[in-house]
Amino acid sequence: MKEPLWRDVVGDVLRRERLAQDRTLKDVAETARISMPYLSEVERGLKEASSEVLAAAARALGLDLAGLLVLAHEELVRLAGIARVSAQRTVPASTASFLARRPDAVGPRRSGARTSPLHGEMRLAA
Repeated sequence: MKEPLWRDVVGDVLRRERLAQDRTLKDVAETARISMPYLSEVERGLKEASSEVLAAAARALGLDLAGLLVLAHEELVRLAGIARVSAQRTVPASTASFLARRPDAVGPRRSGARTSPLHGEMRLAA
């Protein structure tokens, strides 16, 4: 599974919140002063909405922009857990090199690290 795009996640959150409130696309679009077709495209992840549009849509749903971002973050974390097929994670060699020199910067070093012969990546055991 590929990593989700931000616009897909935010759109899913907006749609889920709207449906949870039993509100129509037209109602939310009018309240947010966004065109209904544009809001539909945002919900479907077809448009990358500006922060102003996202804030307006969030307010129309009784959220603030920070609340919308928290819900989107939670969704990203959930999707990342689903996408994890194995207990390994790939990091670029430059990041792995940094971690090897500065383990205190991001937490304890993981055991079982080894360099992959492909593309200079390091595989870290989770």
